[in-house]
Amino acid sequence: MYEKFYGFKEKPFSLLPDPAYFYNSRQHSAALTMFEYGLHNQAGFTVITGGIGCGKTTLVHYLIERLQSDITLGLINNTHESFGDVLQWVLLAFGLDYSGKEKIDRYQTLTNFLTQEKQKNKRCILVVDEAQNLGPQTLEELRMLSNVNVGKDQLLQLVLLGQPELLEILRRPDLYQLAQRVVADYFIGPLSFEETHAYIRHRVSVAGGTLPLFTDAACDAIYRYSKKGIPRLINLICDTALVYGYGAQEKIISEDLVHEVLKDKTEGRRIWRRRKHAQNRQGPELVISDGLFRKPKN
Repeated sequence: MYEKFYGFKEKPFSLLPDPAYFYNSRQHSAALTMFEYGLHNQAGFTVITGGIGCGKTTLVHYLIERLQSDITLGLINNTHESFGDVLQWVLLAFGLDYSGKEKIDRYQTLTNFLTQEKQKNKRCILVVDEAQNLGPQTLEELRMLSNVNVGKDQLLQLVLLGQPELLEILRRPDLYQLAQRVVADYFIGPLSFEETHAYIRHRVSVAGGTLPLFTDAACDAIYRYSKKGIPRLINLICDTALVYGYGAQEKIISEDLVHEVLKDKTEGRRIWRRRKHAQNRQGPELVISDGLFRKPKN
């Protein structure tokens, strides 16, 4: 909708995780370091946690792109309470057939695969996103899978990503053995005030936009409204502000515009129309209804 108006090649503040837009904040840099430390030291488990919308999934996708050719990666990102047989999900993550096999046969399939990868001088990493959704029994089953070794070599390393509740789950007495195998862990929090400014500029630049697009005062307001630096909320506010700005044909996103966006959302207005001096207006009128942006019908 607004991409051409602002000179973007694509939307800079999509809510979908995109490693091309990864912003290496101080905390994300530390998380990367802990992840790499766990890999190089053959950690049984590496745990990275963070609040909702703080960039854990984007971090994972960024890591996937950086992995060396000697690593075989499996990713599980559809976790839920009724997860079922964890072996099936692990085999699926590595692209292995599990259909019609008994559990012991599925286990043998995984063991053979891990052994073959080791013979190719490859390490197997299993990343489980939103791991807080797994029950203690499933987490214990993952621990048992991490016991597959050849001599001193760990054949399967696991990375658990999740919300802060994951840490509470791992402190349970019945998961004590798993907790002991966590070699590296890190918590990712919101961005700082300065990082929020840099994050907004970074995404605008990657998308091909011209800086400065958001004024410093606008970035200050976005930081406050985003619960002090939660990336997902920053993206949501910035994207909506660009829609408002496009509707008003404003090339710069100001603090007043950001306040207007949040005022409308706070007051729960279902229909919003922004009119700028009709005689000077060039852009199409925009209607926001139930949170959906659309052009009005003629």
